[in-house]
This record gives sequence, C-alpha cells and structure tokens, in this order.
Amino acid sequence: MGNGLRLGPILRHVTETTATVWVETEGPGTVTVTAGNRTASADTFSAHGHHYALCDLTGLVPGRAVEYRVSVDGVPVWPEEGSPYPPSLLRPLDHSAPQRLLFGSCRTPTDHGPAAVARYGTDMLRAYALRLAEARRGGGTAAEPTALLLIGDQVYADEIQQPMREYLAARRAGTPAEQHRPPDDEVVFFDEYAELYRQSWSDPDVRWLLSTVPTLMLFDDHDIRDDWNTSGSWRSDIAENPWWRPRITSGLGSYWVYQHAGNLSPEQRAADPVWRALRDGGGGAALDEFAWQAHREPDSYRWSHAHTFGGSRVLMVDTRCGRDVADDRARSMLGPVGERWLDESLTGDVDHLVVASTLPFLLPKGVHYLEAWNEAVCAGAWGGRLRGPGEKLRRQLDLEHWAAFQRSFTAVTEAVLEVADGRRGAPPASVLFLGGDVHFSYLARARARGRAAGTVIAQLVCSPICNWLPPAMRRMTWLAGRAVTGLGCRALAALAGVRTPALDWRLVGGPWYDNALATLVLDGRTAAVRWEHSPVVRTALRAAARSGLRPPVRELAAHRLTG
Repeated sequence: MGNGLRLGPILRHVTETTATVWVETEGPGTVTVTAGNRTASADTFSAHGHHYALCDLTGLVPGRAVEYRVSVDGVPVWPEEGSPYPPSLLRPLDHSAPQRLLFGSCRTPTDHGPAAVARYGTDMLRAYALRLAEARRGGGTAAEPTALLLIGDQVYADEIQQPMREYLAARRAGTPAEQHRPPDDEVVFFDEYAELYRQSWSDPDVRWLLSTVPTLMLFDDHDIRDDWNTSGSWRSDIAENPWWRPRITSGLGSYWVYQHAGNLSPEQRAADPVWRALRDGGGGAALDEFAWQAHREPDSYRWSHAHTFGGSRVLMVDTRCGRDVADDRARSMLGPVGERWLDESLTGDVDHLVVASTLPFLLPKGVHYLEAWNEAVCAGAWGGRLRGPGEKLRRQLDLEHWAAFQRSFTAVTEAVLEVADGRRGAPPASVLFLGGDVHFSYLARARARGRAAGTVIAQLVCSPICNWLPPAMRRMTWLAGRAVTGLGCRALAALAGVRTPALDWRLVGGPWYDNALATLVLDGRTAAVRWEHSPVVRTALRAAARSGLRPPVRELAAHRLTG
C-alpha cells in the first residue's frame, strides 16, 4: 500500500519569494512539492506515531500565482484524482499591491446538515471556500485574500462533536472505569488531538481552502481547554487531575506541530529548538518535554510572531500560554518575555500597525469595567473574604480578557499612544487591534483622552466562524454593550480602585451575532474592513443545508478606517 496524505496540504508561511507547505502523511517518507519549475523536498519527522513534513519552496516570483502538486515517495497525492476543485495555487506576496487579510476565530466543525446548521449556523470558512472556488473557475482572482489569520479556537478540545465522541469511545474501550479516568467528552492524548485536527481540517471544501490561501494561526483556550490559564488558582485546581499532564503536553505539542511550526519562516524554524529536536529524531518524547516545560515555565518559549504585508506590520500575539497568573496582585497577560517582545515590536515607520490577539483588546465598556473590577476584587481590593467569590465569578463569566489584566492593558495602551504620537518612529496611519473569542463581531473606535493624534486606533472583532451564541447569551452580551451598563460597571470598578484608562472608545458597528469572516484591506495609508455572513434566517439555512446548495455569502458591514 502506498504512503498518502492523512491531512493537508496546508499553505502556511509565505513571503514575496518563498512558500511553506505543511502535510501529515500516513507513514514515514519523502514529500515533494512542485510549483512550476521550482521543487522542494523534505523527509518526514515523527511524533507519537504520526508523520509530518514542511516543504519550503524558494525562488518564487512576487505576486505570480503558480499551481503546485504534492507527491510522497514519488507518488502523486495532491491534487486528488478527479478533484472537483480548481488547482491549488501558491501566490507569493506582492508588497506593492493592496493587502487583503481575512480573519476570524472560533470554528466548530460540523457535517453541515440541517441540525448542525440550526445549532451552529453556517460554517463561514466552508462558505468562503465554495465562493472562492466558484470565482476561480470563472477566472476571477482580483480580490483574493493575501492571507488568512485564524486567531483562536481552531479546534474545540473540550466541546467535541459526535464523530469525535465515537472516536474517543472506540479508542478508550476496555480502559478501566477508574475514578480519575480522562473525561469522556474531552481529548487528552496526542493521538486524540491528531484525530481532532484531522476531523476539523479534512472537510473537503475547507481542506482545499487551506491548501491555497496562506494561513497564520494563534491558539485560544478551547484549543487546549476552556478558561486555560485564567488564574493561578485555576492552574492549581486543574493540576489536581492525573490526566492534566498528558492533556497539556499533548495540547501544546500538537499545537506546535499542527499550527505553530507553519507560522515560522524557514530561518526561524531552523533556529527553533523544538524543530531541531524533532529533525534529530527526538520524536514524541522531545515534543512532550518541550510542551511540559512551556506549560511549567511560560517564559521558556515565545509563541507570538510578526509578519510584514506591504508597508504594514502584523503582530500575532499569544495571550494564553505566556500569561503570568501566579499572583493575583501582579498579573501579566504576556509574561516578561512576551511583554518585552510586544513592547519592542510596537513601533512606527509603517503604514499600519496591526495587533492580532485572540482576545479583544477593547471590549464593550460594560464588560471591560466588569472584568477590571473583578480582577481588583480577586486581588483583595474589597478584602480577603471576597477573593474566593470573585474567583468563582471570574470562571463562570469568563472574565479573562485584556481588561482583566490591567497592568498589561495599561502598558500596551501607553505604548500604542507613543506610537500614535510619533515617539516610536513615524506614526502609522492606523493602529488596529484584531480579536475574536467573544462570539460576536463589532468595530470600536478609540482616541486618547485629552490629546489629539492623527493615527486612527480601532478594535476589529470577528467571531465566530462557526459557533453561534445561544439566544440567552446574545441578550446578555447585548445588555453589556449598552451605555448605561458601561456607566454602572465603571462606577463599580472605581470603587475597587480601578483607574480610568488613557484611551476612550465606543462601538460604532455591531454587535453582530451571525457567523462571519472579516477582510481587512490595507492599501498604502488607506485601511478598510468588511464583515461577511450568510444573511438568512435559521429556517432558510436548514433548507439550504437539506438542498446541498452553496450558502450565500453577503456583506454584513463595511467601514473605511483611514484615508
């Protein structure tokens, strides 16, 4: 039997002359990617019985799209025989052209049937893929995305679908029903994570999209577990479970392999100690050792990464693994290493500075002040007796965004205002925060209190891609966004000693609750954003699912940010 693809190909890190293609194969072997007259080959590396390769093509022509093919041990495996999709293309960056950055977060894989659509809504990643394939068949390529930024919850390790439940039941059959056995409805081991990624990314339409649009990724909590690293006491409590060590090592190890390695340039990967260990045959043991150290010592590894698109800089910021939450009175969203990297990266001399973190930097004000108040209470602002109830509330309401890390929020605010004032190089036309996580989308515009600046500051949130909020949660988030709620929570926060931030902001678009994908267009000093969705009611979505028709993709909102 031949050696084929288990998952992929996925087009990852791309520059104006290079492109990286990631694959998982069914066995060890040599993977070759051919694009025009350029060829790259790589032997697979192994971890826990799974086999992977990253092939780095070089010498490409900026902006010139070229078809590519993949073979394993000399046997063609992509495109698949009889594929109904247009050819997968490599499109190196053209820094002189407008940059179209597609972004979103929170995607639950479904079977797209009527029941799934009624519960989770249209999978916008699939809907976008179908539209792009249709456009390519018709010869349309002018408005294709430059890159896809998946900013959190690419997989749900703790909220699994029925096929994954069946896989876990079969895999764990015969395991003694011990009191502390792994949760039946959560993935724990590396094999299980590998299957979770396969199920999420092997949908034919999504698989084709990932093969042909350069993709960068960041994890959020559900990639590991809900509320991951929300506080020091959370870390202590979860560690009491005997299955936690394999869970966190498998979660972080699989994240490095499936998501993070492809974020790196070939040069960055060559210098990465994890890559060197895997290439030297360290396998699963080396991956587990790294992952456990990254969990125990968050400063031992930096997950954040930076990219250049045209004249703009995009910072993909880890807001999960690098956290320092040991002491509620000195919390850090990023930890010392992450803080230093982000501060050094927040500079001008670019057209636009884009800061993508899975968690929105600027929340609706009611939520912002509630989270800031809760952090203060958990730190003892209202006495020791309320710290426990404060922690319980933090976990129940997921009060863990930037606002719940006021020291980090203030430091980033000050740095951004220095960028806007021209104290860190020539000021950019905009500083734009991208976020997800909250399962509703919105646009917030911000300004410095008490001083003028020519740089536009805004928060763009696109969430979810496929995971509708239940109606009760929609009503709660709508209420949190009202001005009167913001005033009340601000007064509450002030009573706990929370200072008024140097930034003032307000929602000028949204909240929107449909599944969505957003496109940020950067063209010189001009920036614009557009959200797209499937604009039909649930009954119509169910009918479309039954008929097998392509879900419609329509504009939800559009805003010109600068220019």
